[in-house]
Amino acid sequence: MKKEDLRIVFLGTPEFAVESFRAITDAGYNVVGCVTMPDKPAGRGHRMYQSPVKEFALSRGIKVMQPVRLKDEEFVSELRALEADLFIVIAFRMLPEIVWSMPRLGTFNLHASLLPRYRGAAPINRAVMNGDTETGVTTFFLKHEIDTGDIIDRERVEIRPEDNVGDVHDRLMHLGAGLTLRTLEAIVNGTLHTTPQSELAGSETPTPAPKIFKEDCEIHWTEPAERIHNLVRGLSPYPGAWCPIYDGHTELGQIKIFETAPDPEHAPMKPGEIVVDGAGMWAGTSTCPLRILSIQMPGKKRMSTADFLRGSHLTAPSFTPVG
Repeated sequence: MKKEDLRIVFLGTPEFAVESFRAITDAGYNVVGCVTMPDKPAGRGHRMYQSPVKEFALSRGIKVMQPVRLKDEEFVSELRALEADLFIVIAFRMLPEIVWSMPRLGTFNLHASLLPRYRGAAPINRAVMNGDTETGVTTFFLKHEIDTGDIIDRERVEIRPEDNVGDVHDRLMHLGAGLTLRTLEAIVNGTLHTTPQSELAGSETPTPAPKIFKEDCEIHWTEPAERIHNLVRGLSPYPGAWCPIYDGHTELGQIKIFETAPDPEHAPMKPGEIVVDGAGMWAGTSTCPLRILSIQMPGKKRMSTADFLRGSHLTAPSFTPVG
């Protein structure tokens, strides 16, 4: 098979998917259509927002479809009329069987973890939040249960101690584009081999990676410093770890914390206690204090703690009610 003869439909929404989309089209593959989320209002002016995948597809003259319901008969008929051989899904919605089973060569997904680890909506966040030192990307064929299909290929990458989730996201985005191309080449060349995830279950325990909600982002200062530090890394730059800040028993609002560093050399502190001096800001945990390096106070923009302290009159607050 020639790659020009392989009719592909690409399904995705965010910037993470665009890197692979661009790699596919730059390599000369025949993308006959694109499916992405409907436009939605965003910002103060409520201007209609187009997904990054839609913007890229339009720039390449590729047909765009934006169904509200993926089982809608009109959409399914429009999709079937493209006579695609293969669907590629990256960072999109869960597909119904009527869609993923449509192409003759199947539908493969690029997932941002080393499956079977971190099945679900937030694999990058969860890996960093859990303090993992390695992650990667996986291509696999879709089946009924989410992220459980037969593995086509995987690529590993280190999670460095200084990485936050944004750093890992960007690294996986580029790594994933290469893996997507490698998977396509195997399909075109007839060298594709797959591995059921059940064959890896003995050595690699399946783990969930559920969607991140606000309550998942709250810092509990009675936990160890390393655990809090990993939570902050795993939620930075978005959506951000947070906790209330108090003056005595009065809550002043919620503060977001984007960067920390465990400081075992600092004098011991009570969990949630804040110490501020000319050198910076520290918070107590159940183990050693954490130095707070980047924050966003209620109603303010994100800034370094050093910049915040230069213009602040912060006096004796804490992250837990005092008394």
